[in-house]
Amino acid sequence: MPRPGRLRSWSCGKLQGVISTSVRLLRLAALLSARPSWTCAELAERMEVTDRTVRRDIARLRELGYGVESDPGPWGGYRLSVGTRVPPLVLDDEESLAVAVGLREAALSGVLGSDQAALSALLKLRQVLPPRIADRLGEMDAAFVHTPRSQERQIAPGMLLELATVCRRGERVRLSYRDRRDRGTVRDVDPYRLVRAGRRWYLVGQDVARGEWRTFRADRVEQVRSTGHAAKLVDPPDPVLLVSRGIAGGAYPIYATVRLPLPQDQALRLVPATVGTHAPDGPDATVVEIGGPDPDRLAAYLLSLGTSLQVLTPRAVRVALLRRMRELFEVNGGGQLPS
Repeated sequence: MPRPGRLRSWSCGKLQGVISTSVRLLRLAALLSARPSWTCAELAERMEVTDRTVRRDIARLRELGYGVESDPGPWGGYRLSVGTRVPPLVLDDEESLAVAVGLREAALSGVLGSDQAALSALLKLRQVLPPRIADRLGEMDAAFVHTPRSQERQIAPGMLLELATVCRRGERVRLSYRDRRDRGTVRDVDPYRLVRAGRRWYLVGQDVARGEWRTFRADRVEQVRSTGHAAKLVDPPDPVLLVSRGIAGGAYPIYATVRLPLPQDQALRLVPATVGTHAPDGPDATVVEIGGPDPDRLAAYLLSLGTSLQVLTPRAVRVALLRRMRELFEVNGGGQLPS
């Protein structure tokens, strides 16, 4: 039976061997991702190991999920391919910063379509970023300015990530918020989800004082403070549907009711749920109510749909639509319409 001293010495040596192997595997993965192909001899020389060790480590990487292809023969080599699952990535400082900035911009712009995926990936990355990289990312957040549309609020660069974080943690927060009349308010909210609609982001959560599910425009949130209490999400709604109804049912000076000769699923693709409320009118038609600032701009929007439609109400929108159509007809030559 080995003595305790020798046992501890053997255990420490075995642990060091495991750590050394893990470090070597990470370095091998980084080398394979750095260029299209490596020969076994090149890898062995770069890593200062034998060809046999390289082949053994390649086998271990494959067991971990890395798709490593090999070509036989003296001139063959190893290269990374698309694996059956995403293996761990090895990123240096500059690559980590570039990925974080790219994910943030993708979430803000919606260029990837799946904004929640970009936000989730960014949250995971920021949790493991070294402090020196996180500090640099914060400095870039403070320096970046996005050009807004006319009269459009800007969302603070770090606010979107902060709101996503509290949704993920399930933590009740105190929002310093400006309402649609630009009045400052303070509300305790149990956050649930972030939803992107058009060019804006909305926080869906339960207003604790009122006991109601509400939507909050993220660009109107000025500060998020922790309350130290867990969120109590009772019977949460469909967040996308709640935002859509809130936008479509917003306070507009005038509303138009139009009949589109399209089934409801096609009408929803033409006029999103964030723009109008839809009701089927038989199997092949849909009645849509759309709000706008005035009859003329509502008429312009209806023309932009590029489909035949019937304005049911009000008369002012119907008149504005006919006037715009008459102007287009006259500008393009007037006279008799071609057959």
